[in-house]
Amino acid sequence: MSAAAHPQVDFLKGEVHRKHPGVTNLKTLRLPDELQMAARSIIHRAQVTRLSDQARSLTNFLWSRKRRVEDSNLRQKAVSLEKELLGESDGEERRYDEELGVVYMAARLAGGYAAVRRAMNEIKKRDPSFAPQTLLDFGSGLGTVAWASHSCWADTLKEMVCVDSSGPMNILAERLLKGDDERAEPHIKHVYFRQFLPVSPKVQFDLVAAAFTLSELPNVNDREEAVMTLWRKTSSVLVENGTKEGHQMLMEARDTLLKKQEKMVHDPRPASVFAPCPHELTCPKLASEPMTPCNFQQLYQPLLPGHNMQQTEKFSYLILSRSERAQPETEGVDWARLTAPVQRRTRHVHCRMCCPDGQLQHLVVTARKHSRDVYRCARSSDWGDQLPIVQKVDEDAQSDSE
Repeated sequence: MSAAAHPQVDFLKGEVHRKHPGVTNLKTLRLPDELQMAARSIIHRAQVTRLSDQARSLTNFLWSRKRRVEDSNLRQKAVSLEKELLGESDGEERRYDEELGVVYMAARLAGGYAAVRRAMNEIKKRDPSFAPQTLLDFGSGLGTVAWASHSCWADTLKEMVCVDSSGPMNILAERLLKGDDERAEPHIKHVYFRQFLPVSPKVQFDLVAAAFTLSELPNVNDREEAVMTLWRKTSSVLVENGTKEGHQMLMEARDTLLKKQEKMVHDPRPASVFAPCPHELTCPKLASEPMTPCNFQQLYQPLLPGHNMQQTEKFSYLILSRSERAQPETEGVDWARLTAPVQRRTRHVHCRMCCPDGQLQHLVVTARKHSRDVYRCARSSDWGDQLPIVQKVDEDAQSDSE
């Protein structure tokens, strides 16, 4: 299949080419003002020595992790390693936890927010009718999911439950909500912090998120159990974000929810893939040699001021739904996902895509072969966006070269 269009197919839905229905990328993101001010206030008070260096080291540690050797969650591992090196006493543990939280915030707040916000934006754009009232965030950490969700659905969200096993992390997330002033009202109302998931399987939430959490679980069985538990908690959409190495874990989660039959079913509506996959077949990235992860990127402004005021967050994500909302709704049109940066050349555009037939394709789009509309849409799209697919294209469409 290839990106092409008949003149009579109106896949633009009245939009200009640069805002066609498949565009879900965002421009360079910055943290909400209230969140950025609170985080910088906490950093200023903490006076952590060599904060930038420590944040960089933690970031490198996160990206170098391999799940096969992981036997405990990130924070416990980091704490035990450093305590061993520093010979720290129990009396200093609380101060240490607070300091580690500040380093974690400096390293991950802005990038983590950017990835989650990008995933939420896809839901909001492609399903404007979705108006969640309740949110569950599993492994909530700094509370970035609550902030990102609030930026999309502030008018409808009435309750947000943030679950994280780390008490100090929950305290830090609450400080961020209150602008680093314990007497102040939280910027986002009705956010509740818990250390354990709600027990009853009948308690469901409109939106369930687990951002950068699967990679902290020690093995396949634990991840599968967590994914099934979270799926039972959602009545609409399940969101997962992951690091580059987390792509395989997300595909495990996808297969678990698409193929595994539950013994106890409280909500019989099956799972369907909302994004990013345009199909429910085996991921072609996993089948290719050498295997490359399916990841995406979002530009953002970092929390700590420095020379580089624009950074890139690379992430993998998975959005599952209990209803059929898998693609932008345009009669006669399927959509492929761009899996690499678009290469724009004179009168042609190179697009690498994952297609609805489960195949990866490198397509050279031209106005002559694919219509002016599709060509202009391709030129305006980028990595992570979707492109319309209408018909097969002649073999010689692949013969164009740079």
